[in-house]
Amino acid sequence: MINLLIGLAAGFFGGLVGLGGGVIMIPLMVGVLKIGQHMAHGTSLVALVFTGISGAFTYAINGSVDILASLLLASTAIFTARAGARFANALPEWKLKRAFGGFLILISLLLLLKPYLYYAADPVEGWLKLLVLLSTGIFTGFLSGMMGVGGGTIMVPSMVLLIGFTQYAAQGCSLLAMVPVGIVGAYTHWRLGNVSTSILPGLIPGILLGTYLGGSLANILSEGALRIIFAVVLIWTGVRNLRTPKPLTDEESITVEKGKKE
Repeated sequence: MINLLIGLAAGFFGGLVGLGGGVIMIPLMVGVLKIGQHMAHGTSLVALVFTGISGAFTYAINGSVDILASLLLASTAIFTARAGARFANALPEWKLKRAFGGFLILISLLLLLKPYLYYAADPVEGWLKLLVLLSTGIFTGFLSGMMGVGGGTIMVPSMVLLIGFTQYAAQGCSLLAMVPVGIVGAYTHWRLGNVSTSILPGLIPGILLGTYLGGSLANILSEGALRIIFAVVLIWTGVRNLRTPKPLTDEESITVEKGKKE
């Protein structure tokens, strides 16, 4: 039941503001379920694959998915996603928490700037468009594998600002591209032992239901107010992660113990 509620919360808030649920799911798994940061990133990525499938199907029905653009994004991202997952696994937990904290703050800033992100005045075409998509895939694949998120926070602004996609089409392409990228990153995390399969049966249904409910409610409530509230929560969580202390070395621990005795 706790896993289901975490999935619901992640999907609900993600659906409200148009973000993947990983930015909410990971802090909840670490804080409530008390699982390690590495395990939370890997498990989140597995769950988000199903979000991508469901979301991409919904957008495709409405004709808002550019399959070629999605394939170009995924073609480079699937390689860097594996590298990102391995890089995350190599980091000490305190460093990964700090990196995730900085990532949350970056997302918050992008979220607050969302109303001011307009379409490109001169949308790129031809080889330049191809280059933008491939380059975006390289960066977001690594970020997705490392942070355990879908990568839409980078893909969507890039497609809107540089290529001239509508917001809706960019989100549809991002969701479709997230599926193969997420599978590669999730598989790598699973091979490294960073996936808690026991909590997935609760997380996945919760995310799918929560995303639907949040997306439905977003059409009723003020998006501006929701965006500000969500950004504040992310910044607060991000600052907490950035302040994660570096563990003491054995020599430093001995010195501290001696100081306490004195």
